[in-house]
Amino acid sequence: MELDELRTAWQALGRQLEHHDALQLRMYRSDRLDAARRGLRPLVWGQALQIAFGLALLLLGLACWTRNTDVPALLATGLILHAFGLLNIVLAALTIGLAASIDYGAPVLDIQRRLARLLRLFGINAKACGLPWWIMWVLVVVAVAGLQGLPAGAGTPGWITLSLGVGLAGLLATGAWAWLRRPAAPDPATPRCDGGDGIRRSQRILADLDAFERG
Repeated sequence: MELDELRTAWQALGRQLEHHDALQLRMYRSDRLDAARRGLRPLVWGQALQIAFGLALLLLGLACWTRNTDVPALLATGLILHAFGLLNIVLAALTIGLAASIDYGAPVLDIQRRLARLLRLFGINAKACGLPWWIMWVLVVVAVAGLQGLPAGAGTPGWITLSLGVGLAGLLATGAWAWLRRPAAPDPATPRCDGGDGIRRSQRILADLDAFERG
């Protein structure tokens, strides 16, 4: 074989190897991005349930305060539940919207930034809609009782006052505990029981993909 023929054959082989490597990279990227997308599905389903639950709270609060405009305690209870239900709906809808807006055809760095924003929003959502349940369960019970209608001069049962006091103390203690135990620099690879595991799993997948693409 002459030198020119050998050079041509070598160049053709090099092009075939480059094409094969590029194809393998595209396949690996597609597989990893699909895995990252699937990792967010439980989050979206959970937020859809939160919207349904928030709607139930909103309707309960609406029914309570509209039927008890002459009973200050029930009026306040209904308005608080109404607002809390709306808060659940809005934050869940924003979380779903941000998750759905992620463009998996974008550069990995852009997707990672979106996931970081999603995790921050989810954290706000979890705290704003989760911690208040120390007190909200009492208001739900009061609102259900208020649907039956109570006289304007009815007093507040002692167990409600006691439950609200215990709930407020629990809320403050939980908030203080979370503040004291907060990590200086959260590590996405560290498991945490806050419901954001799917987002962190997707972050780890994207980090592995980024490292693979950089070689």
